[in-house]
This record gives sequence, structure tokens and C-alpha cells, in this order.
Amino acid sequence: MPKKILQGTVISNKQDKTITVLVERKFKHPVLKKVIRRSKKYSAHDPDNQFNAGDKVRIMESKPISKLKRWVAIS
Repeated sequence: MPKKILQGTVISNKQDKTITVLVERKFKHPVLKKVIRRSKKYSAHDPDNQFNAGDKVRIMESKPISKLKRWVAIS
């Protein structure tokens, strides 16, 4: 089964080898028929500390790396 890949924006890179990525999704409300935005933050592994705040990144799911990290930054 292929691994999930999400796209988002880095909002924090203050931790060592970890970035926080904000992923937004849009969907149409089933009753109101209006487009709604929802966002969620993910902690992703960044082994080389190459991403900075504001960068667009893609993250791929992986096995658990720590208590909160289950994603790896790929580009």
C-alpha cells in the first residue's frame, strides 16, 4: 500500500531535526454547499535541518520516529 503524501507550509523549525508543517484542506460542506478550510499541524523529521519557516514542503508518512513524529519531510 502506498504511503500518504501531504503538502504544506513550514511554520516552525526551532527544534533540532524536526519541523512543524501546517497542512490545509478544502472541502464542500454537505448542507451549506460552501467551501470550508480546515488546517492541521504535523511534526515531521528533517534530518539535515534544511527547511526554514515559510517553505513549501511535502511530507510522507513513516514509522514512528518519536512520540509525535510520524512524518518525514521529502522536498
